[in-house]
Amino acid sequence: MRRHHLTIRIAVPLAAVLALSACSTPEVAETPRDSVSTAAPSVAAGDAGALLAAHGLVGKSGSEVVEALDRLDAQRPLPLAASVRYDEVLLSDGTIEASMPLDGDEFYLSIAPYETTTHECYFHNLGTCRGELAEADVKVTITTDSGEVLVDEDATTYANGFVGFWIPKDLAGVVVVTKDGKRAESRFSSDAEGPTCLTTLQLL
Repeated sequence: MRRHHLTIRIAVPLAAVLALSACSTPEVAETPRDSVSTAAPSVAAGDAGALLAAHGLVGKSGSEVVEALDRLDAQRPLPLAASVRYDEVLLSDGTIEASMPLDGDEFYLSIAPYETTTHECYFHNLGTCRGELAEADVKVTITTDSGEVLVDEDATTYANGFVGFWIPKDLAGVVVVTKDGKRAESRFSSDAEGPTCLTTLQLL
């Protein structure tokens, strides 16, 4: 069972805020999240509750926050940035930063198939990332290098142009997407260094 732990920091440096404000690249992701001014006061639990309440996230686990924000039918960017990592999701409203764990043995992979327009992305930002094909019907298969089929289903991309899947951690393989006779293929890795955002699936 995933635990609802929350770590809160205030007065986040600008670099850390920017790391959460767009689809993150590996270089951005390496920005230390703990480089917070020692003069900044700690934030009380009540403030943490207010942050989550402001975005309808009270009582949700890390995985539930990920699903709720990715599926949210609202124009991006959202007021809340949320960067998905291997074992946590980092939240920021520009003033407060919170880390919620993604416990268990599942890895969140969000994909954005496209035809003409895409963007670079490594760690999926639920509040800012936008794919080209919103609410599009696609067929998705995710297969490991050993031949195990993890996903084989029809899906519809969310309003942000992405569709997400929980898959086992520490595997590698291939994602295949088909739509209207077109096909896209890209590799994935669900280890600690793997991207949670896949935007290289061009349908041809």
